[in-house]
Amino acid sequence: MTAGRLGPADPRLGITDMLLLIIFMIGIYTGYTIQISTRIPFPSAPSGIAGLFLLWRRRDDIQPAQLGALLFVILLYVGSILSATDIAHLGKRFTGLIQITYSLIIGYALFLTVLRADRNQIAHLFLGFCVVILIGCLLEDYTGLRAVSDAFRHTVYKAVDVYDADLRDQILYGRIRPKLFTSEPSAVTFAYTLFSFAWLMTTRTRFAPLKYLILMSLGIVVMPGPTLLLMIPLLVPYQLLRARSWSPAFVRMILVLVFAAVALFAFYILGHSVFSTRMRDIAQGQDASFFYRVTGPALVARNVMLHYPFAGAGLTGETFIANEVANVYMRSAAFSSAWDISDTASVLTNYFWLHWIYLGFVWGVIVLLGLTLWLKMLRVPSVPFCWMVWAVLGQASGAYVGPKTWTVLLLSGACAILADRDWVRATLVPRFPYPRPYLRSDKRRRRAPLLPQPQWRHHGA
Repeated sequence: MTAGRLGPADPRLGITDMLLLIIFMIGIYTGYTIQISTRIPFPSAPSGIAGLFLLWRRRDDIQPAQLGALLFVILLYVGSILSATDIAHLGKRFTGLIQITYSLIIGYALFLTVLRADRNQIAHLFLGFCVVILIGCLLEDYTGLRAVSDAFRHTVYKAVDVYDADLRDQILYGRIRPKLFTSEPSAVTFAYTLFSFAWLMTTRTRFAPLKYLILMSLGIVVMPGPTLLLMIPLLVPYQLLRARSWSPAFVRMILVLVFAAVALFAFYILGHSVFSTRMRDIAQGQDASFFYRVTGPALVARNVMLHYPFAGAGLTGETFIANEVANVYMRSAAFSSAWDISDTASVLTNYFWLHWIYLGFVWGVIVLLGLTLWLKMLRVPSVPFCWMVWAVLGQASGAYVGPKTWTVLLLSGACAILADRDWVRATLVPRFPYPRPYLRSDKRRRRAPLLPQPQWRHHGA
């Protein structure tokens, strides 16, 4: 076991790094985008600015192998856009390449910075974000903050009339859902879900999963939305990571599968009780939001992999498949002809399925393997854990090439390393109050043969 795996003996971020992390997460939360040109946006601009500063501050932590793996992933994306059908769309795909390169780089800067932090620092940071979101949503519901939030939203996001969406929320939830300085309510619930899970991964508090479920319950009361139910299936990868120390292996897998079945059952029961009206609309094909986030992108991904299995539509290639998206949606029994699908990008809001839509089956698998190699170079304790978290949260967010998508993957990996670091140290360090002779039967000592053997200690008068 190397010192690099364990990290610094007493890691802790200074005030500058903490402020930059806060700005980074504000950018992820708001999704504020600056249009650099008519074709090139600057998505999550606060995150980009903070990420570049963090990258400069962590320049000495960049390892050649990790950087080489990142460049290899970017080259794979280059190969995918050069292999895609119809060279006329290369300019649009190249814009997507720029965006995903930017997103991966600032995500890597976030990853390196979180590894430098004390575990309690990160836990307190994300718990603080959750508390601020809860309080802010309450103030928006019961004070005049909504007028300020709406004015900000219409100015920054150039929002159009959202009366229909507010009316739908009043029908489904009995009130207008809080937007709290974001473009839409789902942005608030997605950020709250991500921040709550990051807290769960890094907190040292007892009964953390129970407190995590309390956070979920508070979120459902204050900002109702089905995205919050994703906090339940996220407990499955969390338990998978914790189960790494269990043995034998087949018992570990059986217990994790049982836990997954219980979590999915709880997800189903809560969905049909707390959000019964919404679930009924989904079952009857009357929920456009669910169709655009889950059902529709999956149907389009299947269609693209059938017709363009090698390289898909290309990065940000919605214009290339606009007609096919319309045809797929029109043929679906869950689609209503009254729904607007004129903006193809806005009706494909699931970054998990966008991976396969943009890259096709062949390049999708190749890039997935490249990203997995990068995660291994980053020394995350469990690559399946990272991909499971990424896939679950992908059911509530689009923008595959944006920073939010890759923040989910790299933040989960960094938090997993922080949690694993404690487990490794607890395994390596002997738990007796004073040194004693080395015993071959001591299992904790046998797992750490590189540690210096404890010396005798004289306890005289």
